[in-house]
Amino acid sequence: MNTTVTRTVQQDLTALLGTIEGLDDLPFDRRLINDLQQQARWEAYTQTSALDVFMPSFRQQTNESLASTSMSEWPAVSITGGECVLQCDHCKGRILEPMLAAQHPQQLLQIVEGLVERNGEGMLLTGGSDRHNVIHYEPYFAVLEQIKHRFPEFTIAVHTGLATRQQAQAFASAGIDVVMMDVIGAQDTITQVYHLKREVSDFEQSLAWLCETGMRVVPHIVIGLHYGNLLGEWQALEIIKRHKVDALVLVVVMPHYADRRRPFCVPDVHATGRFFMDARQALPDTRVQLGCARPAGTQRLMLEVYAVLAGLDGIAYPGDELMSLADQLAIPINLFARCCSSPVPVQDKNRVADARQINNLSAIRSLNAFDQYPLTINRRQGTM
Repeated sequence: MNTTVTRTVQQDLTALLGTIEGLDDLPFDRRLINDLQQQARWEAYTQTSALDVFMPSFRQQTNESLASTSMSEWPAVSITGGECVLQCDHCKGRILEPMLAAQHPQQLLQIVEGLVERNGEGMLLTGGSDRHNVIHYEPYFAVLEQIKHRFPEFTIAVHTGLATRQQAQAFASAGIDVVMMDVIGAQDTITQVYHLKREVSDFEQSLAWLCETGMRVVPHIVIGLHYGNLLGEWQALEIIKRHKVDALVLVVVMPHYADRRRPFCVPDVHATGRFFMDARQALPDTRVQLGCARPAGTQRLMLEVYAVLAGLDGIAYPGDELMSLADQLAIPINLFARCCSSPVPVQDKNRVADARQINNLSAIRSLNAFDQYPLTINRRQGTM
């Protein structure tokens, strides 16, 4: 570890946060910060790896420090448009509405052909589910196999819902690159929020079927899914520990999607930060990342800080304040224009950018950082 890093980590983290604009007046939990400082898991970024930052084109990015992405690089596509029969209380299908709609297999093929023509890297494929939380991909398996045969480098990440064993095998046969599902650990959440007549064991069984195919499997835990309260998250973590997964993505429920008649509170930021720490400890040899979904405003900033201090491997759409903290802690950054669940490409060791260029969008674009490789930012060495 270089001396700059050593001096930084030895100082009080609370004091350090107080020097960063945008973080200086936030009410961080001092006890949690102290626990994170004692573990010092972020030091691994500077010793053996970097913090992976993911910037897929699911939505417009407003971070002034990072390059924006276009909808042609890595969009989200829904096979049901904005329709979802299940109508879970936390979403009501609204998360599907801004996605590209491919409600027929040939429409999906046309979308992919257009993406490939514009040098798109891949896509997230999802859709609304039926009343059993099953997304009916059956009409799409043939065209998915055709797409992977024609464009083998085009990455397809599928949100499966509660996949059946037959679906899991069909995804594998089609050559899907990565499959994702939400793992729920509380029966009350399944019954009350999802309105499902399914058991916690059904979620574990679906995860097991996906894992047995040999595909890249990346389960998600939605923190605060029970109307903003933490219920079942640690049980979901125990389920995931029992299976060989490639990564775990943590997201935080966003209350603004909920119906006003059954509102969600914002999940407790500090309890969520402690869960980040617990997840990192529970899966020391598995990638754990903070995904796209999390509340806006000051809660978002605090969650990002807790995630990095807990030593999570990656984060999607970080704010400028988080990047400033990473700079102060001498954490190297890898940038990817792709979904955080997708396989991380082998980085080109020669693509190293001066830290000052992270504030220059045109400079980042000129490096073609999002073609094949990540843009690696070595913040302290400042070399190209």
